[in-house]
Amino acid sequence: MSENFKSGFVTIVGRPNVGKSTLMNHIIGQKIAITSNKPQTTRNRIQTVYTEENKGQIVFLDTPGMHQAKNKLGEYMMYAAKSTINEVDLVLWLVEPDTKVGAGDKKIAELLNTVDVPVMLIINKIDMADGAKVGETISAFSSLCDFAEVVPVSALHGQGCDDLLDTIFKYLPEGPAFYDEETVTNQTLREITAEIIREKSLHALNDEVPHGIAIEIDAMKEPSGKKKIWEIEATIICEKDSHKGIIIGKGGSMIKKIGTNSRYEIEKLLDAQVNLKLFVKVKKDWRDNEYQLKNLGYKKEDY
Repeated sequence: MSENFKSGFVTIVGRPNVGKSTLMNHIIGQKIAITSNKPQTTRNRIQTVYTEENKGQIVFLDTPGMHQAKNKLGEYMMYAAKSTINEVDLVLWLVEPDTKVGAGDKKIAELLNTVDVPVMLIINKIDMADGAKVGETISAFSSLCDFAEVVPVSALHGQGCDDLLDTIFKYLPEGPAFYDEETVTNQTLREITAEIIREKSLHALNDEVPHGIAIEIDAMKEPSGKKKIWEIEATIICEKDSHKGIIIGKGGSMIKKIGTNSRYEIEKLLDAQVNLKLFVKVKKDWRDNEYQLKNLGYKKEDY
């Protein structure tokens, strides 16, 4: 480890669906946080680790998109996002180049103007906008906050990500690594597996269903003896009987599709064959039930 080795915590904030998880996954080099084109995909604070030999280590905290909470799950998500920005060395505010400054952006700016650490503006999805649009975005957002740096990137294609990493390291303090260089996340295999199944459900289901689903891993058994197959059982939890019917689909077609797509991704994660069994259970209004939320791992005391 070099004498000038730097390490620190960095959080990524922004409105839902601006590409926070996509950016983090690209930097880490593998999927940790799930992505979809539906808002509020990330529900928990996800911690990933980027280490560059002889240069430094960045611990990224990806947060749920900031939005107006409509239930206890929404309140939890906002609590997770807000509590994170007070624990880091640097804040990245991710925005899109084709968005005007809205009420949600102004709320985020109010919050970021209270922190004592540098805030960087990251313009994502520059592959979908011309230079003039990017410039207009920088001008509009610079009136909201005093940014230490402005960095344009394309999280999907990796454009500008090397510049972003170099810029982040400029603002981190010198110090030893928090994790060994092999560590990429603090999430367990069970947690990542559950998130993969939720991602595939988000991709497959109608708009009215995804926000009302959660995933419980009921069993996850490693291969033993000559049997080289992981045995995984999971339950998709939904809020309404009508949603259960949609998730199962005609003749079981939808749950089969979710299972096939999930198994493919999980096998890549585990580098092994997987036998995945999915079930569906109705827990009415679980997003507004504190007991159910805690059972599913959404605990404010973790923050």
